[in-house]
Amino acid sequence: MAGTSGSVAGARPDAEYEILCDDSGTFLRRYTTDNGAPVLVDTALDGTTPYVPTGTVRRCDVAAANPVIDSTIQRQAGVGTVTIPAGARSVTVVVYAGSPTLAIGGGTAVTLDPGTSLTWGVERGGDAGESLQDAFVFTGVAGSNFLVTSTREV
Repeated sequence: MAGTSGSVAGARPDAEYEILCDDSGTFLRRYTTDNGAPVLVDTALDGTTPYVPTGTVRRCDVAAANPVIDSTIQRQAGVGTVTIPAGARSVTVVVYAGSPTLAIGGGTAVTLDPGTSLTWGVERGGDAGESLQDAFVFTGVAGSNFLVTSTREV
């Protein structure tokens, strides 16, 4: 038949994919149907290695609803050291007097002048959240007077 055009599509299953997180990390979930019934298949991110979720399954960009936060505050006057270990959610220092030093992640220490106020922090916390990867070491010298605060999820 001249002048006839069109297309024919064969029936095939529709699949949707989503990257999810659990207590162990990220994985891939494939959603399909079998005779109208939903079928979920979980795999590693390679899409072929079977995966069994551990704990709570959630969207990866969703932080814990109510993470527990531990806060610290320490004032250092004179010689001494304040160390905030890696993994904090926020760190703040305010220098009132003297010239303490700061070393981040084992790097070279730098001098902080009086009046300096610095803050480091992350936006998201929770199970799949962020934290500061480096330790912060504040070292007071004679005449130093500074305050260090931090928060950390526990």
